[in-house]
Amino acid sequence: MARPAAGPGARTPDDSWAFLALLKELEVEIDPQLLDLALTHRSYAFEHGGLPTNERLEFLGDAVLEIGTTDYLYRAFPELSEGHLAKLRAAVVSTVSLGQVARRLGIGPYVKLGKGEELTGGHDKTSILADTTEALLGAVELSAGLPSALRLVHHLFDPLIDEAQRTGAGTDWKTVLQELCAAHDWEGPQYHVVGSGPDHDRRYEAHAVVADVAHTGFTGHNKKEAEQGAARLAVTELTSAGTS
Repeated sequence: MARPAAGPGARTPDDSWAFLALLKELEVEIDPQLLDLALTHRSYAFEHGGLPTNERLEFLGDAVLEIGTTDYLYRAFPELSEGHLAKLRAAVVSTVSLGQVARRLGIGPYVKLGKGEELTGGHDKTSILADTTEALLGAVELSAGLPSALRLVHHLFDPLIDEAQRTGAGTDWKTVLQELCAAHDWEGPQYHVVGSGPDHDRRYEAHAVVADVAHTGFTGHNKKEAEQGAARLAVTELTSAGTS
């Protein structure tokens, strides 16, 4: 099958792309046609006569990602409960986290999108980046086998898991802050949230307010993420001040 041409706003993959450079470093092969397919968003396929899309590869890559992250979590943190492990995994394989990995690998400019998605900033849309990252994992699994795909997963996500454990990802920081306020009979917490940016890449900045004092703000891709981050910062500031 002939490889579909890149979209008008998509770059053609070459050795300068960080993702392909990483595969070369890890000595992992990827089939060029599967690479093309992994980069083909449904909006592009629809506009070009119903080409195959990356959705089946995304399905496969999601499973590869779950296997790799679950294996590392189980081996690295024998002291953690199943519930805590599940929360850590959810934080690391979230759409936001996958989007961050995709941006670090420079995936966005290579995704083939329909004109509508391109015009609304689809090359940097977190959901598209996350789905494409999973599709690329699926393409690697089919090209080089599961061990190679898992090697890629461990390279990309093991450090994120370690960081998530260090920073308390998976912890309900709003509940922690609520309990801290109750223990000290402080008023609050309340959250002040302000949104900004275009619809396709909205950002929210939240500040936790305790006893009429606004703590350091946190910016997230949605209100829930922003409030959790703001609560974590408030807990850190309050406890470091010796008030716990």
